[in-house]
Order: sequence, then C-alpha cells, then structure tokens
Amino acid sequence: MKAMRFSWKNICLPISCMNDTNLKKTTTNPSKDRLLLLSRQTSVPSRVYLSDFSNSTISLNDFSNSFLTDIHIFTLEELKTITQDFSKHNYLGEGGFGEVYKGFVDDSLKTGLKAQPVAVKALKREGGQGHREWLAEVIILGQLKHPHLVNLIGYCCEDDHRLLVYEYMERGNLEDHLFQKYGGALPWLTRVKILLGAAKGLDFLHKGKKPVIYRDFKPSNILLSSDYSSKLSDFGLATDGSEAEDSNFTKSVMGTEGYAAPEYISTGNLTTMSDVFSFGVVLLEMLTARKAVEKYRSSQRGRRSLVEWARPMLKDPNKLERIIDPSLEGRYSLEGIRKAASLAYQCLSHNPKSRPTMTTVVKTLGPILDLKDIQNGPFVYIVPVAGANEGHDVKCKDGDVKVTKEETEKEAKGCPRHRAGRRKRRKHRAMKSRAVYSDTTLYKSLGTSLYTQAE
Repeated sequence: MKAMRFSWKNICLPISCMNDTNLKKTTTNPSKDRLLLLSRQTSVPSRVYLSDFSNSTISLNDFSNSFLTDIHIFTLEELKTITQDFSKHNYLGEGGFGEVYKGFVDDSLKTGLKAQPVAVKALKREGGQGHREWLAEVIILGQLKHPHLVNLIGYCCEDDHRLLVYEYMERGNLEDHLFQKYGGALPWLTRVKILLGAAKGLDFLHKGKKPVIYRDFKPSNILLSSDYSSKLSDFGLATDGSEAEDSNFTKSVMGTEGYAAPEYISTGNLTTMSDVFSFGVVLLEMLTARKAVEKYRSSQRGRRSLVEWARPMLKDPNKLERIIDPSLEGRYSLEGIRKAASLAYQCLSHNPKSRPTMTTVVKTLGPILDLKDIQNGPFVYIVPVAGANEGHDVKCKDGDVKVTKEETEKEAKGCPRHRAGRRKRRKHRAMKSRAVYSDTTLYKSLGTSLYTQAE
C-alpha cells in the first residue's frame, strides 16, 4: 500500500495547537463542549477520546493539564537545548513518525520534572504519519499509565512542529536484540520475560471501557530497560474505539507487513483479536529468531511469510525442533517451548473467534517463566597453551593428551598455502558463530532480579 505524504501547508489539522482568536464565540461544537465540561471538573475527570478532538478547534495546550497525567509542555527551544540542537551524536534512529534523539532533562527545566535521560521524537512534516498519529500518542499515553507502556513525559506543539518526549529505554528495542548477527543471543527466559511484559501491556489496553487497539505490535515497538523489562511504544496507529464513524480511518489497513491479521487485511475490520494475531507473529519470531517476512530464493515472490512456513510445524512435536532458534543450542525448557508453540498456534488462527484473549495469553506465559527444566547446552573450553616449541600436557575429561614438540614441528612444516587456507576457514567459522549467554551466567552477573516479573 502506497503511503500518503502529508504537508502542513495542504492539509487541515483536526485541532489547533495555538488559539484562534478569529473564531466566533457563538459557534457550538459537541466535542468542544465536552472538553470544556471535563476541564471544569474538580474530581477525577473522565477519559478523553480521540473523537473528542476530531472536529474541535479547541487548543490542546489549554486543556492538557485537565485530562493528561503528569504531562509537560515543552517549547522547541527547550528541546533543542535538551538534544544539543538535535545533534547527530544524539541520534538514536528513525521510524515512520520521524527521527529520535537522546537528550537529558535538567531538574531545573520544569517544575516537578526530575533530572533524567529522555528520548525525543520529531515528526517529519513530509513523512507518512501526520498530526492525527501525533495526537493519538498524546491522548492515549497522556492518560493511560502502566508499567508496560512507555512513559510519555511531555510534548511540543509549536507552529508546524510536533515532538514527543519519552522516558529513555537503555537497551533499545527487541528487534535489535532478537535479530542481531553478532554478539550474544537472548536467553530463553529473557525472551519469555520480554513477551510476558508486552502481553500485559496489550491486556491492559484491551480491558478499557473502549478498548485501545494497538494495531502495530512488532519487535521494533517493544522497548527494553536495563533489566529487560519491556514496554510498548509508538501509539501513532492505535485507536481507542471512538472513531468508528470515521470510515476513512477505520477501514484503512495500516500497520506493518507480516504482522496484520488476515481478516483485517481483507475486510478492514479491526478488533482486539487483530492485536492477538500480531502478538502470535512476534511470539513465533521469538521462537525461531526469524523475521515475519524474509527474502527467500525458492519463493515465487522472493519473499516468504514466517506464519505460512512455520505455523503447520508448531503442533507437530517431531518438526517443532526444526524451527527453534539454533543459537539457543538447546538451552531452553522443552515443556516451555511446547507451551509457547501451542500458544502461538492459537494466536495465529485464521478464525478470530478461535484466538485467545490477551488475558489468557498472560495466564499462559506466566507459568512458562517458572519452569526450571532448562537443559545445559554444549560447553567448550579452549585450554591456553604456553609456548609453541615446548612440549606440554593438557588435562581433558577423558584422560591425558600429550602434545609433543615433534608433533608441533611436524604441523609447522605443512604447506604454507594449506595453513593459510585453514586459518581463513577458521576465521570465517568464528565470524558466523553466535555466542549464547546462558541463563545461569546472567543470574550470576545480574542476580535474580533479571527475571522478576513487573506488576
């Protein structure tokens, strides 16, 4: 689907961030009247929905303190100071919304705002996502707070600039850890912990009076803290169920290829079960360490769907081992793998009614984290040898192996070209290998808090 390109000069914004003094005072608007009523409430205000702003000319800045929880309004100059004028040295990445920069907030900048590192997202004025997506993040994350939703600290709405300020997540996103080519692979229990946290976040969103449908659940939108606690981010495509009358919005298929539910793609019908399907795709990625859509030579289209390829094997114990991430090297709970595979199979059902709710998903994943039958994979220890020309003894498990001076010299007299070839092959093998940091090692270095479930 071709992405639309927006320009602030040729589109009509659903709300104005700055006051419009030219509007007639006699103009009535149901959404505006509702917001005015909410702003006068002395008790805890009702939740505000996206539809309340869809046709309103009321200023978001005027009413943010009335319904947004602990949200600060930043000026563009303040954000330039925080990010050192959006320095390339503070650049973290780029998504559909725009570029993301790391910054640091001083405790003297805003009253009630503590000193902390932050992530600042700047909306691209020519990007694929527009003001509605920016507004969705402010409205949803400004009101909903949960341990597994990224914390929105504040926003900037100045002229045609749209920026968001979030808490900074030290370990980046799940995609970078799950699909990295070099370095250590994520241990099994860490993967379960991350997915369990993300499932709790989705479950929280779905339980509201008007459920929030996330619509873009994928590894790059799951952020990780220093202890691998996970939080959902990027709510630009989310809907709070209040825009049902807007057929142009609700019937437009949005999201990322490979993660959208089949019924949503074919009919445009969006439900909480659409999020469950997307969760199943990410759970399958966690099991296999393969991306939802991969380039594949044998495929007629040159691309292969992970769901189409792997789902039939999830229910077959004899084939399940074929698709499990080989970099785990057997360091996982067999019972946990089978339960996770069975859960993924249910989430990926083509019939939305056959999929479990996110509450059921949380109840299923929780016990998997407690399973202790994790196998120990192969352990290789390379014994350091001092001196190439001296005989030495190496103690091994099966007995003593003596390496003599004569054998060393004999190997050294081999063909130089063959020796170079062997060195080259060994170098390539070393580059292709992926180290696996066992759960036991992580327990020793990080303590049991690594797998403590956040409430």
